[in-house]
Amino acid sequence: MKKSIAVLCLLLFSASFSLAAEPVKIGMITTLSTKAGYLGEDIRDGFKLAIAMEQGKLGGVPVELLVDDDGRKPEKGRQIAERFIKKEHAHILTGIVFSNVAMAVVPKVVKQGVYYISPNAGPSRLAGKGCDPRYFNVAWQNDNLSEVVGQYVKNKGYTNVYLLAPNYPAGKDALAGFKRFYKGKIAGEVYTTLGQSDYAAELATLRAAKPDAVFFFLPGGMGINFLKQYAQAGLKESIDVFGPAFSFDERILNAVGDAAVGVVNGSQWSVDLDTPANKEFVDAFIKAYGRTPTLYASQGYDDARLIGSALRAVKGDMAKLEEFGAALEKADFVSVRGAFRFGANHHPIQDIYVRQVVKDTTGRITNRILSKVFTDHQDAYAAECRMQ
Repeated sequence: MKKSIAVLCLLLFSASFSLAAEPVKIGMITTLSTKAGYLGEDIRDGFKLAIAMEQGKLGGVPVELLVDDDGRKPEKGRQIAERFIKKEHAHILTGIVFSNVAMAVVPKVVKQGVYYISPNAGPSRLAGKGCDPRYFNVAWQNDNLSEVVGQYVKNKGYTNVYLLAPNYPAGKDALAGFKRFYKGKIAGEVYTTLGQSDYAAELATLRAAKPDAVFFFLPGGMGINFLKQYAQAGLKESIDVFGPAFSFDERILNAVGDAAVGVVNGSQWSVDLDTPANKEFVDAFIKAYGRTPTLYASQGYDDARLIGSALRAVKGDMAKLEEFGAALEKADFVSVRGAFRFGANHHPIQDIYVRQVVKDTTGRITNRILSKVFTDHQDAYAAECRMQ
């Protein structure tokens, strides 16, 4: 009898141990195909680096990362989210690059009681009236990196600026952010097709408008094509060009080359940002992948570290949903950016810089911080957020 009880106890202990050791599933919906595929690749690789640095864990809790490609298509993103939640039983979702995909996915995900933590897309709707207790953004709100450039351009005395962005939520947010701080004349405001590769018509119109500067937001392959065509058209020497970091990440700079040198752009992160956590991250990323990280990689890494801090707080028990959310709000992790905290709408309050594209002593084209323009900057939509 005693032997039977002992065996039963052992079996129950083994079962509970196996249950406790079951990894927390994290579903990553991101863009890995199209000419923008490297954006999702860098987010994924930054996230995976954080897991690897903890030997398969985040916050000391075993995790399983599920990854799928949304192809920059909102409907596909919705389908992946449903599969991750209903079939794979993912506890947390993350990874979306593009705001049109985020708008199609995030509201449905959080209504199902699943947390979504964004490493990139930060549409104004989700920062304001569409905010939710189970939605967090560890990167920025879309407008932020354009706002800082608007302020810089204003400070430098430019008075007639031409604006260009793709016709989707992030493009509209980018130009709205720039105009919020730049108060001069708008020489033109053009919205292109998302994924467009030929800008001949836009460049002709731009030339005719005779602005004293151009501000553009074109991430991924769109930015590569535009910058090359801008230089080929002979405009770089006569009309200064500015943009947010999305159009001047290290992968774009490698593809564009000298055509990007000298351009000033806005970012909350830079490879030369002087924090111990950033130096550790940059060195580890280069060692792991053999390339310089982009801001997308830094955001993927911080995303994982944030999730890890909340998993540690609940000891991996995702039945404690409210406690998990409260731990996310505390942001008890060391960001590569240094000072970091969430506002009431679960978007970062953080310092934002302007960087300049330079060629270093080895001939490598990269970004270097020029100055910090905003300290503890909060997005413009936080006041509209009423958590339900």
